Amino acid sequence: MTTTPDLEAERVGKRFGDHPAVDELSFSVERGSFFSILGPSGCGKTTLLRMIAGFVAPDAGEIRIGGQPMSGVPPNRRPVNMVFQHLALFPMMSVGDNIGYGLARRGLPRGDIARRVAQMLERVSLPGAQHKRIDQLSGGQKQRVAIARSLVLEPTLLLLDEPLGALDLKLREHMKIELKQLQAAFGTTFVYITHDQSEALVLSDHVAVMNAGRFEQIGTPQQLYYEPRTPFVAGFVGANNRFAGRATQVAGDMVEVTGEQGLVLFARRSAEVAVGNAVSAFVRPEVVTLARNPSELPIDQPRYRGRVQSLLFDGANSAVLLHDETTRAEFRIALPQTGRFADLRIGEKVSFGFDPQQAVCFAAAPEAR
Repeated sequence: MTTTPDLEAERVGKRFGDHPAVDELSFSVERGSFFSILGPSGCGKTTLLRMIAGFVAPDAGEIRIGGQPMSGVPPNRRPVNMVFQHLALFPMMSVGDNIGYGLARRGLPRGDIARRVAQMLERVSLPGAQHKRIDQLSGGQKQRVAIARSLVLEPTLLLLDEPLGALDLKLREHMKIELKQLQAAFGTTFVYITHDQSEALVLSDHVAVMNAGRFEQIGTPQQLYYEPRTPFVAGFVGANNRFAGRATQVAGDMVEVTGEQGLVLFARRSAEVAVGNAVSAFVRPEVVTLARNPSELPIDQPRYRGRVQSLLFDGANSAVLLHDETTRAEFRIALPQTGRFADLRIGEKVSFGFDPQQAVCFAAAPEAR
């Protein structure tokens, strides 16, 4: 037995003048899932979210929520609620009145509202906070109140428009975990837009990577990270070393790439690549092995020599920037968390290498995209 998706879009498009903000998108979101739309500013993700909410009418295509077409259905009639970056809580109202506002607008009796507000506060870990003022809450507590205000109405979809963008880094990291736990606990379908790849990867069951009005790829966070299908996805999702050049040999799924600076490396091809094609190769910092002695590197992998240019200490995310000794091509290499290279110094010469199967090569993306 198949379940009707909570959200379906079929060839949905929206233009502003000659600019296609959303370009004939088709996708579906499974019931009870956490679906993120990830992309840079101006890619069309907010326009798409506003069409789902009913604030903007599509020029083409159809949006269905819970299997029902939404054409002509105003925002207040859709089974949807929205959480904005700046939350839009009512400062003159108590926490309880904020959460119960939508229920009061629906005409529910006061006793029912009070009961449902109390239950919701328990579920978002703010028991007994009904009478607090909004200005008495921390940033994270305000986030939970905004989410509770939406979820108490039992929407089919909860739309979240970069809701963590205004928080400081530490609170943002904490709220990512809380959001994921809240979604799992309620089972409501979340549609979340962000330009922050970490948010999308940590929170989501599936992520759509958006670029210039289109989805470049939809997949699980693991699929996007380890199996990118386009150069844009490879470059946008996670850190990557990118090398532009030409395919000088192709043997099976392996491509020899000669970079613009003369660096020669090998990478696994994605889709069709022919000798002579302009290509982009991507090597993630964490797949590169660093060694002070070349003999410490695997003998079956290409080896390079480089000089350390910068040390980027960030605890578990520490990395080193170095230049290839011959071509001056720049590599970013993740440092192991063992502290083995804690005494690495700028100017020091080191060896490095990587398994070509862990690098990926694409025919170069057209300039327009």
